[in-house]
Amino acid sequence: MAAIKTELKKMIDEQNDVSVLKAIRTLLQKAGMDSTLREELTTRALKSEQDIKAGHLFSRKEVVKRTREA
Repeated sequence: MAAIKTELKKMIDEQNDVSVLKAIRTLLQKAGMDSTLREELTTRALKSEQDIKAGHLFSRKEVVKRTREA
């Protein structure tokens, strides 16, 4: 992995086309967001599983009511 990072850094340093550099930045930012989103969804899923195991559930009637209020 270190070799790839070194190669990419060298290629970026040699790149003079602003549109290419912007595309690389966008790609890296998107990868970071995907990672953050994945972490957030995993955290929520684990909390939901804990709630289910603890018996913290809504009845069908409560779900319908909450859905209509939203």
